[in-house]
Amino acid sequence: MYGRIFRMLNQNCRKGVYPRSNIYRFEVLEDNVPWKTEFPEYNPPDYTALKVYGAPWADPNINDPEFRPKWNEIDGDISRKSYTGNYVVKEGRPLNPVGRTGIIGRGLLGRWGPNHAGDPIVTRWKRNGTGAVEISRTTEKPILQFVAIQRGDTGEWALPGGMVDPGEAVASTVQREFMEEALNSLEKDDLEIDSVKETLKKFFENGDNVYQGYVDDPRNTDNSWMETVALNFHDEDGSIVGKINLQAGDDAANVRWMDMNKKLALYSSHGLFVKLSAQKHNAHW
Repeated sequence: MYGRIFRMLNQNCRKGVYPRSNIYRFEVLEDNVPWKTEFPEYNPPDYTALKVYGAPWADPNINDPEFRPKWNEIDGDISRKSYTGNYVVKEGRPLNPVGRTGIIGRGLLGRWGPNHAGDPIVTRWKRNGTGAVEISRTTEKPILQFVAIQRGDTGEWALPGGMVDPGEAVASTVQREFMEEALNSLEKDDLEIDSVKETLKKFFENGDNVYQGYVDDPRNTDNSWMETVALNFHDEDGSIVGKINLQAGDDAANVRWMDMNKKLALYSSHGLFVKLSAQKHNAHW
């Protein structure tokens, strides 16, 4: 069962050209995704983007004699543990726990093995001019809205999440990323930032975990992959985040409140996280 679900998840990271490159993935049909399936002709290209080499947020080259990672463990301030359980390390390289992706190396990702992220799903009820919660005519359920940002790199709509810094708690990551991408905190002065932080402090203390695990991200490779914790923060009466002016910042090109529904086309696995949040609140989908 889980193998089939994983293969269904591994869709975005088997498509054609690797993001922001001219490198074509080796074609991997669904039946050949699992490592247990014999695939003798499998010969994927080895690709790591130039921007990754030497970057302060990235691991060294896998062949660097001074690089001695502790796979499947907490390695200093870096977590090399996977939410999927222990992954296999073959010939010195960790293997994607879901299976083949058609490319080896790190691609655009900094870490060998799991690259951990945090994704905040900040929600409120959609209200009409009188302040009443709007009800869908098709499902007769209340309509939930969430904060979405438009990615500057792909143009796709997504959650305002990002990578967990070494030693950082996921709860801190999601608040930091929300402030940077949805409130443009990097361009605000200290007084403004302190005011926003104070407003959001308690709000971001009580997130509900709606997903924790592997992410079908187009940047994944056979040796580096994305994992995330998706946390739902709900503003029931719209008095907290619902009243803050959204402003795109950092690498976000745009930001807005977006209605939740099954027609949404979001980046990577973000549609799944939004759907799980809608189900949690028994909202329209």
